[in-house]
Amino acid sequence: MIPATFPPKDEIARLTARAFLDIGAVHFNAREPFTLASGLPSPTYIDCRKLISYPRIRSMLMDFLATTVLRDAGMEAYDNIAGGETAGIPFAALVAERLALPMTYVRKKPKGYGRNARIEGAMTEGQRVLLVEDLTTDGGSKLSFVDAIRATGATCDRTAVIFYYGIFRETESRLAEHGVALSWLCTWWDMLAEARARQAFDDETLAGVEDFLNDPRAWQAARAR
Repeated sequence: MIPATFPPKDEIARLTARAFLDIGAVHFNAREPFTLASGLPSPTYIDCRKLISYPRIRSMLMDFLATTVLRDAGMEAYDNIAGGETAGIPFAALVAERLALPMTYVRKKPKGYGRNARIEGAMTEGQRVLLVEDLTTDGGSKLSFVDAIRATGATCDRTAVIFYYGIFRETESRLAEHGVALSWLCTWWDMLAEARARQAFDDETLAGVEDFLNDPRAWQAARAR
């Protein structure tokens, strides 16, 4: 069902952050930082995949993502919803259901046998495709998915994510240079504000996280191994 209500963006951000905290998907630890896929340290970690196990939260956030896309891009902007392998696939399916649109998914690389395809499902030349993912950090990983979509003759001018780090200045400009706009529900700043409001972590931890958010590259450089 297509959502018919459009909550204010700040309320969507607050409720999304609250949902992540409710299910224990947010991890802050400035003393013993996490190691990201890039190999760099971070005092923050978020597990978006955990959302699929919580039906009420999952439904609410997918309503939010659908309405955010409608508000940001328009009511008739897309013909196909594509998920990025693997985390984006369930969320793309749920958004496609709400927007009454076909769903496809994009592999990270050709599967190496059969048709050697990167696109699974029916995507045709001229279709306007929305890429749906769980999160984005600096936007770099999205570009490969966008290029694979465009190689079919379809267009892709936007990616929609549940969580956007919102701390790396180059993210939106990098995507924009590739002709891609970004829609999201909440950022680390929204998460920090909600964690403070709920006293979800001690003051020292929250202060350490804020230091990272204010200058993540310097924070990482000072602690890189």
